[in-house]
Amino acid sequence: MKSHLALLLIFVLGFGFYSAYAHKTVTVEQYVIEVGWKEEPPLVGIQNAITFEFSQDEGGGVTTPVANSFRDLEATVKSGSLTKTLEILSDAKPGNYYAKIIPTKTGSLIIGLKGTLNGVPINQEIQIEDVESTDILAFPPSSSSSQDVGALKNAMSSLQKDVTEIKSKIGNVAGGNGIDLSKAYDFGVFGLALGTAGVILAVVAMVKRK
Repeated sequence: MKSHLALLLIFVLGFGFYSAYAHKTVTVEQYVIEVGWKEEPPLVGIQNAITFEFSQDEGGGVTTPVANSFRDLEATVKSGSLTKTLEILSDAKPGNYYAKIIPTKTGSLIIGLKGTLNGVPINQEIQIEDVESTDILAFPPSSSSSQDVGALKNAMSSLQKDVTEIKSKIGNVAGGNGIDLSKAYDFGVFGLALGTAGVILAVVAMVKRK
């Protein structure tokens, strides 16, 4: 009984994984077009490729690869309102092509195919698998996020104290004798700029680690 349950669980999990990351297939007249990611799941910041496979249905369950598929066909990738034309490269396997891409944000991408395929008009939009965060494969899990936030809060608190101190010193200088107030003000602004630059550098360093 336990072995049967184990087999059933493996089947369900395996089927679920396949469904989540299977390539998308569209049919236009006699042509079958399959589009998807080369590496699945696609991850933010990791180089990947969008793959295309073109085949012709000959009937009776027989298909043949379509050569020169992109001769009169253009492929684009769309994220929200942004669209980019893909540079298509030929794969060693006939009828197969790919375009290198580094996804920069999580979420869905839509592949557009427009033109003709051996005289057959093609105008398709295909939503491929969503881009995921690297957190889904990261091990051990990183806890740097909370530490970074804490460090930035401390830096901001320190910066606020410095601003208060600078204002106080400028006020004292204003009551002094024979001291140029404009120079004191310049030094104060310079110190404030250094503190702000330090916080900005901390933010940049944190982002680069993601």
